Amino acid sequence: MQEIINLIADETGVRLDSFVSHRQSQLSRTFTQKLIAEGCITVNGRAAKASQKLDAGDEISIKIPPPEPSHLEAEDIPLNIVYEDDDLLVIDKPAGLTIHPAPGNPSHTLVNAVLAHFPDLPRSSDELLRPGIVHRLDKDTSGLIIVAKNRQALKILSAQFKAHSVTKIYLVLVRGHLSPQRGFIEAPIGRDPRNRQRMAVADKGKEARTEYRVIKYVNDCSLLEVRLETGRTHQIRVHLAAIGYPIIGDATYGVKSAHLSRQFVHAHKLGFKLPSSEKYVEFESPLPPELQQALVKLA
Repeated sequence: MQEIINLIADETGVRLDSFVSHRQSQLSRTFTQKLIAEGCITVNGRAAKASQKLDAGDEISIKIPPPEPSHLEAEDIPLNIVYEDDDLLVIDKPAGLTIHPAPGNPSHTLVNAVLAHFPDLPRSSDELLRPGIVHRLDKDTSGLIIVAKNRQALKILSAQFKAHSVTKIYLVLVRGHLSPQRGFIEAPIGRDPRNRQRMAVADKGKEARTEYRVIKYVNDCSLLEVRLETGRTHQIRVHLAAIGYPIIGDATYGVKSAHLSRQFVHAHKLGFKLPSSEKYVEFESPLPPELQQALVKLA
């Protein structure tokens, strides 16, 4: 089925291909340029060029053709594996690496990298391009993620995520001094009716609960430890933006930063029960260098 995405330009002077690929991180710039050349992306209802400069308020329509049947290829992409047993891997994912193939990103994903090490990852008939994937991180979020190595492990781990029994703690930098310094955000999250590619706080959305703690204030920003009690799409980014503390570097819900080209969201801790023994284990990933450097520059 063809997917249609409608966007509104929020600034003047940005190239069309740059705007689309930045706002829709699942679409690479090369794929965006291909869609423009094929007439699948229009500006105010008219054909456009990739280099066209937008005006604030321009209406951009994107028609994404249905994906062609794909065969997953193993790729020799370096992985930082922090834990491994017969059932699973815990990987420290860098920012910029998509989890699984999708339109515009048919390769060079975490799945392609893992297949180079483990070609027999489990998959179901409706998740052919997502073998072993138990949960997800945004492309521009770094940190810890689990990949299951067999069907039983995939089933057990998925059940833990569904029961909200997995510990998921993130390090996040937001604009403003968040007060109170500890608290919960409880607000349902669903698709944004004005832009189906975004999420939003919505009365008819799914229950979502986020716990936060201020670690320290950095100039006019707050470094937070955020614990997810539910796992809705873009939950941290949507919840913090909704209470007036947008994430630094988040082009969709937050604020741009001269010191950072990605969103300041890092999956710092991950705890769960091992499928084989039910022993609870917890892993930790330090802030990557680009986020440490951003803190220094912002101080």
